[in-house]
Amino acid sequence: MKPKITVICGPTASGKTRLSTQLAKALGAEIISADSMQIYKEMNIGTAKPTAREMDGITHHLIDIVSVSSGPLSVAGYVQLAGQCAREIAARGKRIVVCGGTGLYIDHFLGGTKFAGHENDIAYRNELDKLPSGRLHGMLAEIDPKSALEIHPNNKKRIVRALEIFKATGKTKSEQDELSKPGEPEHDFVKIGLNYADREALYGNINERTDRMMEAGLAEEAQRLYEGGAEGDIRRVGAIGYAELFDCFAGRCALGEAVEKIKQHTRNYAKRQLTWFKKDPRTLWLEPGGGCLERCLDLIGTWIFK
Repeated sequence: MKPKITVICGPTASGKTRLSTQLAKALGAEIISADSMQIYKEMNIGTAKPTAREMDGITHHLIDIVSVSSGPLSVAGYVQLAGQCAREIAARGKRIVVCGGTGLYIDHFLGGTKFAGHENDIAYRNELDKLPSGRLHGMLAEIDPKSALEIHPNNKKRIVRALEIFKATGKTKSEQDELSKPGEPEHDFVKIGLNYADREALYGNINERTDRMMEAGLAEEAQRLYEGGAEGDIRRVGAIGYAELFDCFAGRCALGEAVEKIKQHTRNYAKRQLTWFKKDPRTLWLEPGGGCLERCLDLIGTWIFK
């Protein structure tokens, strides 16, 4: 029998952390994070990383596992780590909850995708990162026209990754994608999404949470990273909340303007997350708020305990 996984997904600031912790307590489960920013040790406040109090004694995996200097964690890397965690949790006789908003991680993990392997080349990545996006996109077009058409010329992170793949393997990203095929899923799962019927309620949560982050010391945390030389690494991984403040520290905008940009960029990110998750018709949607745990348990009760 395949291990059963309950997935709590949805846009940022929709209450995933709270619900997943409550659910894990009810089920006797451990939580595997599916958040592409909470994996980094250096960023806490701006990634809404759960505190010890919010974890409430529940074991959480794949939080604080790498440094930003190692660059973005690939989907293949995440799938490997999450699979290892799931097997270890199941071997302990515990149930599994996956919680996060990084849809790419979640879908490939649940789908059992088998990736063609290659190693990260941090030195080459750093070398490429010094070049302008336009030049990098031209380099990609020469070796992999198909990927160049699919990747926007301004999406520097994906362009650099595609060039890194070619250097490491001698194959283009397009060829690697062909080799990375869906495998046989190792788990049964139910996927529960959190979303507000009123989009403005979600946006209000985002705005309020940003203000709370600032009160909790986000600017000071960003300042330490900025002065410690981590700006380039953090910009590469794409963490919202830090790059905007770095611009403020460099004199390119006022603090108030930086905070408003954080709110806007987070709202934009939430829209992209919703677009991604709504593509999967298997997702069961719940409205956050009172009684959410009970509704969640009703949805999964027969399935999880049979």
